[in-house]
Amino acid sequence: MAKLISKTYGDALFDVAVENNAVDVLMREAADVMDIVKLHPDFLKLLNHPNVSKEEKLHVVKEVFSTRVSGEMYGFLSVLVEKDRQGHVLEILEYFTARVKEYRRVGVVYITSALPLNGSQKEKIEKKVLATSGYAALEPHYEVDESLIGGLIIRIEDRVVDSSVRGKLERLTRELRDIQLSMAE
Repeated sequence: MAKLISKTYGDALFDVAVENNAVDVLMREAADVMDIVKLHPDFLKLLNHPNVSKEEKLHVVKEVFSTRVSGEMYGFLSVLVEKDRQGHVLEILEYFTARVKEYRRVGVVYITSALPLNGSQKEKIEKKVLATSGYAALEPHYEVDESLIGGLIIRIEDRVVDSSVRGKLERLTRELRDIQLSMAE
């Protein structure tokens, strides 16, 4: 249900952004709203509290956001409160952000290496991913995991390329087990 809510409202905000040529503005504002909600969890608790009337919740949203965000974002947040969907604001805005990145052909890539990578290594990896993925730009996230022994694991959406030594050893172990099982039969 939460996924459907995120998609429905996130798509609606995306459509407004594209129609009003406000993708950049709404993307920045979505990030700002998410930061506010994450930094002040009591704010969301207040908006979700059953003893606070809808009118009071709308007043709080107006006081906090009406002068800080565009009319589109303020209207969107007001609709969330009116429809009792304010509890899903983070998921909705995360979905919206993902839609904008998809629209702009920005790939979010997670790169795990056994050792920290230097600037030229990162640049080389990013160029290779851009050349093979069809994205116009990348949003890379780097992580170090010494248990890989060597090599890399690159993840984009649901695709994973594992060229790590650990991954190769695991595949080799499975292949050897399969050979042993077939020989035992």
